Amino acid sequence: MSLDALIPSAIDGLMLGCVYGLAAMGLTLIFGVMRVINLSHGPVIALGMFVVYTLFTGPLGLNPYLGIVAALFIGLVFGVAEYFIAVDRVINEPELTTLLATFSVNLMIIGVATSVFTTTPRAVDISLGSVDAGNVTVLGTHAVAVVVAVGVAAALYGFLFRTRIGKSIRAVANNRSAAELMGIDSRRMLALSFGIGTSLAMVSGGLLSTLFPFNPLSGGGYEVKSFVIVVLGGLGNPTGALLGGIVIGLLEGVSTVFIPVSWVPVLEYVIFILILLLRPQGLLGARA
Repeated sequence: MSLDALIPSAIDGLMLGCVYGLAAMGLTLIFGVMRVINLSHGPVIALGMFVVYTLFTGPLGLNPYLGIVAALFIGLVFGVAEYFIAVDRVINEPELTTLLATFSVNLMIIGVATSVFTTTPRAVDISLGSVDAGNVTVLGTHAVAVVVAVGVAAALYGFLFRTRIGKSIRAVANNRSAAELMGIDSRRMLALSFGIGTSLAMVSGGLLSTLFPFNPLSGGGYEVKSFVIVVLGGLGNPTGALLGGIVIGLLEGVSTVFIPVSWVPVLEYVIFILILLLRPQGLLGARA
C-alpha cells in the first residue's frame, strides 16, 4: 500500500475528526451533567446546517462562518427552550422517560424540516482555496473547520473550569443536592447545560454544511457516530469526546484506503462493541 494514498487520507480523517469530536462534546456534556440521553442531537445538527444554509442563500447573503456564529446563539436559545418544554418536567424520572421526551423532539424537528426543505440535498457553496504540500492537498474549508472546532472546544473548557457559572454547572453535575444547598439554582444550570450542548451540535452542523451536501435527514448518521465517539472517549467526558472524534475520523480516513467506503460504518460499530466489552469506561473514563 502506497503512502501516497494513506497520508492524505489520514490527514483528511484527522481534520474531520475534530468536527466529529465537537458534535460529540454536545452530546456528552448533556449526559454528563443531567444523565439525559439526547435523541434530538442528530436533527439539531441538521438544523445547524440549515441555519447556515438559509442565512447564506437568503436575502442577507451572510458569510457561512458568520452564519455559524448565529447558529451558536440560536442553538443556545433553542436548547434552553427544549429543556424547559420537553425535559424539565421529567428530569427526575427514569432514563427511558427523558429518552422518549427527546425522541419526540427528534421527530418534530425532522417532520417540520422535511416539510419546509424537503429531502432534496442542499449545499453551502463556498471555496477557500487549498494548500498543496507534495501529494497532500488541504482544503481551506477543512482547515477553517478544524480551527473553529478546536477554538470552540477550548472556549468550552475555559468556560467550565474558569468561570463561576461553569463551576456551578460542574457542581450540579457532581452532586445536584449539595449544589442546591450551596445556593446554586440547579434548574437554571441544567437548562444552560442543555442549551450549550445543543449549541455545540448546531455549530458542528454548520461546519459540516461547508464540507458536505446535506438534507433534513443527514443528522441521523452524525448522531449515531456521536454515540460511538461518546462511548469511545468516556461518558460525560468532553475531552474524551474530542479525542474519540479524532480517533474515529482517523479511522474513517485510513480505512477507506483498505476497504470500501460502505464498510466503514460496520468497522466503527465493531469498535463500539469492543469498547463496551473491553473498556466500558472509555479511553479517558467517565467524568462530569
